[in-house]
Amino acid sequence: MKEFEHYSVMAEECISALAIKKDGIYVDATLGGGGHSSRIAARLDQGLLIGIDQDADAIKAAGERMAPFGQRFRAVKSNFSQLKRVLEEQEIDGLDGILFDLGVSSFQLDEESRGFSYRFDAPLDMRMDRQNPLDAYTVVNTYSKERLTEILYRYGEEKMSPKIASSIVREREITPIETTGQLVRIIEKAFPPKARYGNKHPAKRTFQAIRIEVNGELEILEQAIRDGVDCLKKGGRIAVMTFHSLEDRIVKNVFADLATGCICDKNLPICVCGRKPIVKQITHKPITACEKELAENRRSKPAKLRVCEKR
Repeated sequence: MKEFEHYSVMAEECISALAIKKDGIYVDATLGGGGHSSRIAARLDQGLLIGIDQDADAIKAAGERMAPFGQRFRAVKSNFSQLKRVLEEQEIDGLDGILFDLGVSSFQLDEESRGFSYRFDAPLDMRMDRQNPLDAYTVVNTYSKERLTEILYRYGEEKMSPKIASSIVREREITPIETTGQLVRIIEKAFPPKARYGNKHPAKRTFQAIRIEVNGELEILEQAIRDGVDCLKKGGRIAVMTFHSLEDRIVKNVFADLATGCICDKNLPICVCGRKPIVKQITHKPITACEKELAENRRSKPAKLRVCEKR
């Protein structure tokens, strides 16, 4: 297995967004290789950072990287959808900040055996948590043509989803689709020859869609953000970094809803709904990577960072 490495996208922007207090309590809800976590912990004195990740490889690697911080850091193997349970188990009753760095890590993409990337020929897996019973093989080989079409269109925004789904079903009737290489070849054949080559690999959107389905990434996101805000102390901040439009849309809408106060008819003389804004939006437009970072790491290009503060 390769060493767990992960380029920490917009690292300084994330740290600045959290406005870290030396004695504060923070959560890195997507620990990964510990890049963001190490920067947070370095700014703590009597504070505490809890790192959450469902990937056992990430927990092991981050534990080694974060060892110099001693009691300032705790790693927990869990999914960020279980944030409230994790905090209860850790006897934490309020946070000064929480960071979500969504999506798949550089390590997971580059580790061939994980099956996340269309660049390598590997077993169809794509599980962030290897104990997850659902893997990419099951999705590709057992989902109906209709369900595959829906997933590819909904999670990958793939316009060729009906043709790709039909091709997958047709090929698996001959022999099971067991590797990413097999799947890539099926996808490529579903595209017209002129569309197979260009700036975007024809399998990119399909692989994204299957990965999201396997890991339930979008299903848990809205509630996880709301739970994160619930756990913040007054003045605490939540920063969420996304890497595709589906995630960003959810974050944008949830933040807007949480920042909305009175929803009464404007013709009413006084407010009768009693609704108060829960957060103040620090970023009304998302922060994106600077030119220097874009030159260093092309995977930073789609990243968008949004930040709110608990009222």
